[in-house]
Amino acid sequence: MVRDSKSDHISVCICTYKRPEMLTRALDGVASQVTASAFSFEVVVVDNDSQRSAEDTVRLFQSSNELRIIYDCEPEQNIALARNRAIRNAMGNLIAFIDDDEYTVKDWLAWLYHTMKEYNADGALGPVLPFFPPGAPKWLKDGRFCERKRLSTGSLISTRDMRTGNILFHRHIFEKGDMWFDPVRGRTGGEDGEFLGRQMKKGRRFVWCDEALVFETVPEERWHASFYRKKYFRIGILAGERHRRAQSISLVTKACALLLGYSFLLPFSFLMRK
Repeated sequence: MVRDSKSDHISVCICTYKRPEMLTRALDGVASQVTASAFSFEVVVVDNDSQRSAEDTVRLFQSSNELRIIYDCEPEQNIALARNRAIRNAMGNLIAFIDDDEYTVKDWLAWLYHTMKEYNADGALGPVLPFFPPGAPKWLKDGRFCERKRLSTGSLISTRDMRTGNILFHRHIFEKGDMWFDPVRGRTGGEDGEFLGRQMKKGRRFVWCDEALVFETVPEERWHASFYRKKYFRIGILAGERHRRAQSISLVTKACALLLGYSFLLPFSFLMRK
């Protein structure tokens, strides 16, 4: 990897809500990053709990770590508002995001940084791999419900692949006067994809970095089939909102074909395992 300007400073943003143990592991992962003196970094933690339940966790971590950590609280429970507050607190000319239930490999940030520089992109996005705690059901692992699409490093990202669970941006995409992440979507989801989609329409380029690994814990509440039924139904609604004005015959044809296909397969599904 190429050595770049030492003047670059990255703000790693983590929005959290009542996950002290996971937040500690996320902070441990960020604090262990190997930079080879190519850049400096800090952490911005935004607590989305009005009771400030993450504050003690952050203060305890600060007491035993030299890493600069900025703590703030967004009292209204809304992930878009929390993300926007994190950006306002960030001091870096580059801004990264990971979720509070994720932890990173030691060269995670360096890979994102150098990939973004190498491909002259406005941002770099990396994979989020599932971590299954002991006791997770076998059908969940075998079904690969928690796995996401991966690309080769340097590939341009399409709108459907956009998210903020593992990403590094240039700060210039957060223009003054823009609403950044839309609070209307802050309780339903999809605010990250909508924001990044707007940036792509402005001509901004985002590339994939397959080496920048992040692992997401799959908690027990996600070990049930009902969770995935609700999840994909919600994703379908969000996708429908994006296409509702398209009036595309091809979209209607595709939807009808899928409906017929799944209706045919449904009776056979009762004879199979989960």
